[in-house]
Amino acid sequence: MLAYNCIEWLEIYVALAKAGLVAVPINFRLTAPEIEYIVANAEARAMIVQDALLESIEPARPNLSLIARDAWVHFGGPRTPRGWRGYESLVRAGAARAPAVEVAPTDTWALMYTSGTTGRPKGAIRNHQGSALISLVTALDMGLTRQDTGLLVMPMCHANSLYFSFTFTYLGATCVVDDRRSFDPEALLQSMAKQHVTFTSLVPTHYIMMLGLPPQVKSRYDVSSMRKLMISSAPARRDTKLAILEHFSNSQLHELYGSTEAGWVTLLRPDEQLTHLGSVAANGPAPARYACWTPTAATYPTAKWASSFRVRRTHSTATGRTRRRPPKRCVPTATAASATSPLRDAEGFIHLVDRKSNMIISGGENVYPSKSRRWLAAARASRMSR
Repeated sequence: MLAYNCIEWLEIYVALAKAGLVAVPINFRLTAPEIEYIVANAEARAMIVQDALLESIEPARPNLSLIARDAWVHFGGPRTPRGWRGYESLVRAGAARAPAVEVAPTDTWALMYTSGTTGRPKGAIRNHQGSALISLVTALDMGLTRQDTGLLVMPMCHANSLYFSFTFTYLGATCVVDDRRSFDPEALLQSMAKQHVTFTSLVPTHYIMMLGLPPQVKSRYDVSSMRKLMISSAPARRDTKLAILEHFSNSQLHELYGSTEAGWVTLLRPDEQLTHLGSVAANGPAPARYACWTPTAATYPTAKWASSFRVRRTHSTATGRTRRRPPKRCVPTATAASATSPLRDAEGFIHLVDRKSNMIISGGENVYPSKSRRWLAAARASRMSR
């Protein structure tokens, strides 16, 4: 599936789940060769593309032989191009009854492609059980109900909007989809007021742009319906959090840390926002087991906390990656050691230091982040002195 945010994402996600088919959402920012790699790697048999993104996929079509001639589905344009099947005509041709398919909890529901820092993207294999668990846990931990109205702003090909959309559809609550192709801070405030939105999830830059609007612009829109806000994907400053809470005075603020593979990992709750700045919380939003493996102190002698690798085990975690072996089980000894891991501060709150593998290659040279360079230099100096 290749599309900007639109209501069809929700229709397609639900339809594929009911039919026992596997969803492969593709980032609309990718180029034709990148799209071609993902489609081939996933061994996709059908493609659904929004009209505005036809140019991104057309150069790759001749190389995608697994997709049948009548399995190129188009939507969102004034007419269906030659060589494509119309989405609305496909829907009209469907049966009135539910598919006669049994879908097991452990069946694969989606391949979520993510590259991290390791080059070509890998498809995280997510099953129905994991997706349902994320929905239930999110609703329970955040107190969401079917009376809520969620505004989906983050790309719907991405894990954030995907998982929150599941929560609201699972509850039978209302989803409002922001289908603008670029972020418009005033238009977002207008949507919040017009649709009486009670929840949305944004990154710090979104909030900064909204709160940076002139006071006379912000005062036009009544956002008193907002009850719960999520901030994630990047560190948030104290002044940003205070400004959010001041403008959305009826709302609580939650801060999320997670990944495509693991789902939600930790949740910093409303009463912890200003007392534990820089932390990603002490625990997660779901019953989960954590483990931390810590190298010797000599590895990073100048770090405030010794660098650790954080492992999370729960039923909502991806079951593996495409063309890779399933991940190994978390050993009990490592899980037992997590309570005293130096990754946590004195109060038990977790602080992320950096990625283990953040190295990039530029012009044939290995390039490391500034923190990693400092630690690497300190480690080398320590070894030389010995």
